[in-house]
Amino acid sequence: MAALTGLEPVAAAAAKPPARPRWWRGLVFALAAAYFLIPLGASLWYTVHNPATGVSFSAYGELLTAEGFARSLLLSLSLAAATIVLVLLLALPAMLAVRLFAPRLRPVMEVLCTLPLVVPPITFVAGLTTSLRDGADILAPTPFWGTLIAIQDPGFPVVLVLAYVVLVLPFVYRSLDAGLRTMDVRTLVEAARNLGASWPHVLLRVVVPNLRSALASASFLTLALVLGEYTVASLLGYEPFAVWIVTISGSKGQLSVAVSILSLLLIWALLLAVSTVFSGRKKS
Repeated sequence: MAALTGLEPVAAAAAKPPARPRWWRGLVFALAAAYFLIPLGASLWYTVHNPATGVSFSAYGELLTAEGFARSLLLSLSLAAATIVLVLLLALPAMLAVRLFAPRLRPVMEVLCTLPLVVPPITFVAGLTTSLRDGADILAPTPFWGTLIAIQDPGFPVVLVLAYVVLVLPFVYRSLDAGLRTMDVRTLVEAARNLGASWPHVLLRVVVPNLRSALASASFLTLALVLGEYTVASLLGYEPFAVWIVTISGSKGQLSVAVSILSLLLIWALLLAVSTVFSGRKKS
């Protein structure tokens, strides 16, 4: 049969060139690992080494008793949780409504959601400060004056949540848009509506389960931005975690670097935990 067809599978297989070693993959991985691990290792060595006393972990022991550490960390985590909830409640229904009922408005929504990227934070804070100052004078004779004062409470500044929602909106929009592109939203929504599902049921039981990865990505981008944001909080006079680190860096350099390392490791641990949970759900 091989003689009739002219095919020689054995000879063709033998003539196949051997696979080349992919040594460059290991080189790229090693360079990337060195790029991230060398600065982290240098920072870790700075926190545990003292030329006078040698190796000591006293900087990490001081974290438990450092003034303002627990308060600022809890404040940043609370602000991050509130920002995540608010930005997802605003962005996801709006993106679904535009995708389902007004697809021509998608370019307009994309421009509006990515607009904070071109506005410098210092300009954004200046406008926000002016609005708060002038708003207090305008709303003084009205009942809304108390609301304006309440959102600036140092215990939980809601004004920071509103500012962070604006700053993180471009990243949340890109994450959710990438997730929505991977699914047929219109077909799923129409099928659920034809079966009698209400709009809240469609959103929570049909759309959200298919956007787990996109929602997790948007949440972690928001968490990283809130924990590391300094300009807005500092100029408005609040002291979340990032501002507290800068405040103590002048007098306690080792302590501030130790806090930064622990916060970085905490974010990595949360990211790995969420990735493991989502991978387990997909496999199951």
